[in-house]
Amino acid sequence: MRFSLFFEMQISNPTPETERQLFHDCVAQAVLADEVGFDGIWAVEHHGLREYAHSSAPEIFLAFVAARTKRIAIGHGVTLLPGRYNHPIRIAERIAVLDILSEGRVQWGTGKSGTKVEQGAFELDGAQLESQWLEALQMIPRMWKDEVFSFKGQYYDVPPTNVVPKPVQAPHPEVFAACSRPEQSVAAGELGLGALNLAIYQDALLSQYAQAYKAAVARAKPITGRVTNRFCCNPSCLVLPDDRKAVQYGLRGAQFFLRSMMTYYGTPSRPTGPINAPRQLPPDAQVDAFRATRNTPGAQLSSVIGDPSSARESVQRFVDAGVDELILVMQTGTQPHELIQESIRTMAEQVIPHFK
Repeated sequence: MRFSLFFEMQISNPTPETERQLFHDCVAQAVLADEVGFDGIWAVEHHGLREYAHSSAPEIFLAFVAARTKRIAIGHGVTLLPGRYNHPIRIAERIAVLDILSEGRVQWGTGKSGTKVEQGAFELDGAQLESQWLEALQMIPRMWKDEVFSFKGQYYDVPPTNVVPKPVQAPHPEVFAACSRPEQSVAAGELGLGALNLAIYQDALLSQYAQAYKAAVARAKPITGRVTNRFCCNPSCLVLPDDRKAVQYGLRGAQFFLRSMMTYYGTPSRPTGPINAPRQLPPDAQVDAFRATRNTPGAQLSSVIGDPSSARESVQRFVDAGVDELILVMQTGTQPHELIQESIRTMAEQVIPHFK
């Protein structure tokens, strides 16, 4: 099992001052994760999703982190491929430079982002997101391998061009796809891509999806020329020595993450104001109910929240389901930086060693 951190760069009630502090805190969390033995970090790309995701320029954040760390994998989770977000040549150039400067530590996740906010801001046709993603996915690995690249497709007509520089990793970094629905992970596997999944299922169903992905990888025709065989999930996470405190703050963070995500993905509107998500700690009854049922048979497998003992139980459930990597959502809009740092240390010292 691999253990990574997930950065949406969430922030509750942002101001210029708190937003500035957020970015520095996320860098500090990534540096600490490198120091204590986490395998990777992943940063999203989103635009205009106030409070939910302020990570609009992940290439800059990840480069900053790469310069401050020594061994941790640097993950784009994900780069948006439709052309009005990013031209494929610019993506190829940025990923290659980051791979060079990080000495081959880049993992490249790809996606489309279907929020109405982003589609409207970038004047995108939602019906073309899938086809634009696929065309760019065909192009970019070839730019890294071909000395002179040219392409003529539905959306791009690139004359012979030297796309430079080339990445350190040969033939190129591992490639992943964002999978918001189970069938998307099967499609990713058939394309030879790693799968970046939500963590919202019960054990048996998650195991079924993981097995279906592995079967798809086994018959893959890799669109990039390289097979990446990794089934990843992104559970909410807070692990502290004090179980009750971990559940209080962890549940609030998980609820903020889910409700803010649904604000942008679960509605046809284009929200621009404060999101409707919990800002207060949950009532005692909810905390007690979660503590009593979180790892019981049939409980939803969507979080790693609690003390180290309960966290090890939750992680083992993901292991048994066939998950290869946990991309832990510790940084949420309501989570204090100091508790995130404590959680990173506690995971590294008392949970991760049991699975290595």
